[in-house]
Amino acid sequence: MPPSAIPRVRVGRILPPAAVRAEVESVLIGPDRLRRRVAQLGAELTSEYSGRELVVVALLNGTVVFLADLIRCLPLPLRLDFLNVASYGSSTHSGTLRMDRELRLDVHGRHVLVVDDILDTGRTLRAVTTRLQQLNPASLKTCVLLDKPERRMESIQADHVGFVIPDAFVVGYGLDFDERHRNLPFVGVLKNPPIRTEG
Repeated sequence: MPPSAIPRVRVGRILPPAAVRAEVESVLIGPDRLRRRVAQLGAELTSEYSGRELVVVALLNGTVVFLADLIRCLPLPLRLDFLNVASYGSSTHSGTLRMDRELRLDVHGRHVLVVDDILDTGRTLRAVTTRLQQLNPASLKTCVLLDKPERRMESIQADHVGFVIPDAFVVGYGLDFDERHRNLPFVGVLKNPPIRTEG
């Protein structure tokens, strides 16, 4: 899908369920819209990788909900592995990026798709793709659910993007604040967000 056709989301006024309203300001992307867009991404990827085996490398932890829905839309032979990229620094600003978990699979000569929840500053995706390129895959592409271009610090773009979103602190559908709200079935905007550098 060309960049101009990627859905762009604006912060709206749809109220979240009462149970989370004290912490979540509004619903940015609802469950039905998420489901439709993930199915579209699945169709794009199925077409692109038709006839090839795919190695999906997912970044923990925020990706797990998106990943589970996405791979069920891929009727392809695939293998799955995970990386955990942690940022060490103060509680509100990211410091040095470090991979806490190495791949179990050998990706040399294989077609690799990196899946992440959000492309923000670009530091995480840049570090991961640089590391994976050193392992000599046959191809390396990236897929993110959310792209927040206003906060980009690295010159990097994802090959497949679910939604382009504004500069808001988002939670739900796997994304968290302090390990909370990952289980929300929508992407919402956090109230009174902290200053934090995301990936």
